[in-house]
Amino acid sequence: MDEAPFNPLDKKNLGVSVADAVLARTISPLPPKESFDGAGIYAIYYTGSFPAYKKIADQNRGGRFKAPIYVGKAIPPGGRKGALDPDARTGPVLYRRLCEHADSIMQAKGTLKLEDFYCRYLLVDDIWIPLGESLLIQMSSPLWNQVIDGFGNHDPGKGRYQGLCPAWDIVHPGRHWATKCQENPKGQGEWLADIKRALNG
Repeated sequence: MDEAPFNPLDKKNLGVSVADAVLARTISPLPPKESFDGAGIYAIYYTGSFPAYKKIADQNRGGRFKAPIYVGKAIPPGGRKGALDPDARTGPVLYRRLCEHADSIMQAKGTLKLEDFYCRYLLVDDIWIPLGESLLIQMSSPLWNQVIDGFGNHDPGKGRYQGLCPAWDIVHPGRHWATKCQENPKGQGEWLADIKRALNG
């Protein structure tokens, strides 16, 4: 069988190196204690007692942190429209994103506690952020990316609540804006069953 020679500069291999670099980072509280400038990629870990996440929490306790529950990215202003300015100051976009996630967790009263969450994050050159995030999701299969969507959603704003209430907000109610969205056809019990199947599959 012919096998292609390894090319360290291949786009996918470079992306994997970014993903591996994230997983090699030191664990921090969520959010990190001090603000910092820059954009990049992050992984969030859960260690708490929410019953549906026991298999995930067990892999992360004792300082192991083997199973991210969510992976995301924070890109510089203009990045979503392809209008990056290489000379512009990035500002604390990654730090702010992690703070937004912490706020979402704090609003999910009764199911989640912020002190049960930790993160790894890596400042990354703009061009590698989307590819690194995509490959890190492929490598880690985070539950909140692949089964329970909506954790990373923002308030869509007045007049834009036509979409369904995100699955994440069905499982972890509390974010006020999610109650303005359209009713999700699946209830919490159905989403919890999906989680069980995903983690036991």
